[in-house]
Amino acid sequence: MSIENPLIRKVFDDLDKFRDFCRFEAKVFNEADMYNHEAPVWIAYNKHQGWLRAKARAGANYDPNRRKRSTNQRFNNNNNQG
Repeated sequence: MSIENPLIRKVFDDLDKFRDFCRFEAKVFNEADMYNHEAPVWIAYNKHQGWLRAKARAGANYDPNRRKRSTNQRFNNNNNQG
């Protein structure tokens, strides 16, 4: 039995993703928290989804520990004043 209405299918797909997130991240699963923007579990789920999108956007170059090197003009030896 498949669900043919795309709106209802989306709700059930979101429910499955939310349930999997709660299971793998050891969060309390409650169906009432889905789409509740004040529920801490739903907030954590949305942050996790954003992280997954950012990771996919970066592709193979993704490294969470990499930081941009910024040049600090105060410690630059080539900037002689005087």
